[in-house]
Amino acid sequence: MKILLVSDYSVPRGGNEVVTLSLRDGLRARGHDVRLFASRAYADAGAEPAEYGCFGTATPLRAGLWCGNPSAFLGLRRALADFRPDVVHVRLFLSQLSPLILPLLREVPAVYHDGWYRTVCPIGSRVLPDGKGCHEPAGSVCYRSGCVPALAWPLLMTQLHLWRRWRDVFDVVVANSRSVAEWLEASGIARVEVIPNGIKAREPRPPLSGPPTIAFAGRLAYEKGVDTLLDAYKLVIEQRPDTQLLIAGEGPESARLRKIAEQLGAKIEFLGHQPREIIERRFDAAWVQVVPSRGSEAFGNAAAEAMMRGTALVASATGGFTEYVRHEETGLLVAPGDHAALGRLLLKVLGDREYAESLGLAGRRYALTAFDQGQFLDRFIAIYEGLTKARSVSA
Repeated sequence: MKILLVSDYSVPRGGNEVVTLSLRDGLRARGHDVRLFASRAYADAGAEPAEYGCFGTATPLRAGLWCGNPSAFLGLRRALADFRPDVVHVRLFLSQLSPLILPLLREVPAVYHDGWYRTVCPIGSRVLPDGKGCHEPAGSVCYRSGCVPALAWPLLMTQLHLWRRWRDVFDVVVANSRSVAEWLEASGIARVEVIPNGIKAREPRPPLSGPPTIAFAGRLAYEKGVDTLLDAYKLVIEQRPDTQLLIAGEGPESARLRKIAEQLGAKIEFLGHQPREIIERRFDAAWVQVVPSRGSEAFGNAAAEAMMRGTALVASATGGFTEYVRHEETGLLVAPGDHAALGRLLLKVLGDREYAESLGLAGRRYALTAFDQGQFLDRFIAIYEGLTKARSVSA
């Protein structure tokens, strides 16, 4: 089968991009002819280039592409004519490619695979400036609440209007969690299928041996709650001063978080942005991994990867996490922003090596089934086959 993947980026910048590239590689391994159409933003980052590309930028000029990227329209039109895919599978498109590409998909079976809240929230996180979750539909509230600057608000509202106008080009809409699906359905999409992300299986981490270690991986941004983790860590080292903290990632909060860490004067190491294989090796020593997000994470690849590794997990009780982190069974849940409660849970894990081992093992057992990469591929292939069969019958 000939499958064209469409995404804003061709490099593994975050969880959604990792899923896109993993899907491409998995489908190719099954014998399918899969090609990628993506913008050239960040394309010099060393990843395999997309077969088809268009203009994209990491500069503030990106805002000019939100409503219409003519290069994306022309590039996708050429890709469709050249490749003639059986199915088009669209992932991210609102940061670089724009809704302008959607009318091109009317004559080909198309799947939209949503992995965040960007089609219902113009900033994609559903987190208000005060750290609380947003439960309002997008509109004037986005400007009134301070989430969106005055100059950006008309562009982002127009973008969402164009998405609603043209979203009927998709034959099937898939979300990576029930949390995302519920928001899509509330926005007017009749039926959304839920397929959790597939996570590449790996060998379990070695038995815990070194000093108690906490790990975090993700974008260093306000909505990720890393400052909450640092506040909790301060409480932890009052009782367990030998505890180490590994922080992997970069982002707009990097400088502020490093300054907080310096003031703590503790054993905190910032790893920066590293390939997943390197992070996995460093995190093998972690007793617990924390995902302290303020907002409603769509799925949370970092949490699922921790479970697959066999590392005990503490995650915010919000969004997709609540669908697979069963409190005190496959991991631990904590209220977003509650650093005192997070500190208590961390001390519970760090103070009992056997408990850390058993909680990590339970999470791994769950992940091996729930996030099986083979099942993930099977479900999408079944969708593709159903669409192509239906299209051939109607023709």
